[in-house]
Amino acid sequence: MATGIDERQEEIVEEFAMFGDWMEKYEHIISLGKELAPLDPEDKVEDNLIKGCQSRVWLAAKKGDDGRVMFTADSDAIITKGLAALMVRVLSDASAADIASANLSFLDDIGLHSHLSPTRSNGLQSMVKQMKLYGLAFTAGG
Repeated sequence: MATGIDERQEEIVEEFAMFGDWMEKYEHIISLGKELAPLDPEDKVEDNLIKGCQSRVWLAAKKGDDGRVMFTADSDAIITKGLAALMVRVLSDASAADIASANLSFLDDIGLHSHLSPTRSNGLQSMVKQMKLYGLAFTAGG
């Protein structure tokens, strides 16, 4: 069971419950994006661009010696960068198998899918899919 991932999801759900309306939630997402660690310039390459995102989103993954996967991300759009920060926060520093099998219920629990535009929602789904693919690849020994 992906306990670390589940605990991080619960933290985020509690965090978002403190905000009264969606403007405050969007502001929080934007502030998370501003806090996102900068992406290494060598990772800002075409191969790391997520397909299916309207804005440009780079996602890099590295598997540590301990088997845990570390994600880094960046975007040229402030909301998308915040969404990337949320995903990195939830899935980074987890085992590849936990990432591949993670049930990311927090996205619905905080109401993201229903409050994002269709293009942003599709982009978020592409980001989730790519992160899970990294998990699968690393599980297979990649």
